Amino acid sequence: MTVTTTTHLNFRGTARQALEFYGTVFAADVSIATYADFGMPAEAPGSDRVVFGQVVNADGFRLLAYDVPGADEADSVAGSTRRENGVTLTDRTFFQSLQAGSLDELRGYWDALADGADIIEPLAASAWSAGFGMLTDRFGVTWVLDVRAA
Repeated sequence: MTVTTTTHLNFRGTARQALEFYGTVFAADVSIATYADFGMPAEAPGSDRVVFGQVVNADGFRLLAYDVPGADEADSVAGSTRRENGVTLTDRTFFQSLQAGSLDELRGYWDALADGADIIEPLAASAWSAGFGMLTDRFGVTWVLDVRAA
């Protein structure tokens, strides 16, 4: 039996922009279906929002996302994350982990995700990795990035 998991991100009207951004970051194919595509009348509010979206690349990266029905972009993003005195403090229920095989590969993803992001922990060598960093991207997703241990 083979089991896989895929993160499914919930947005408040910005799923399309997030999916397109992640498609660029990860050189991936982006698929988007709207509520109208699934039968909601085109004139209904929110019919152009994402009911199903995915990002998939040739290396196996996969991410799903949609827009929460009725939620507005002005609604707050759940939780926050920060570093204080060498400790990560958060009230978020999850972080998105991204591991790469080399520091060069990781730096490419870091640089792309960091555009418009809040840097929590700058990308640098750590006790357990040749590169580790943490950021919350422009869409409110907190990423933990590191170089996979040999």
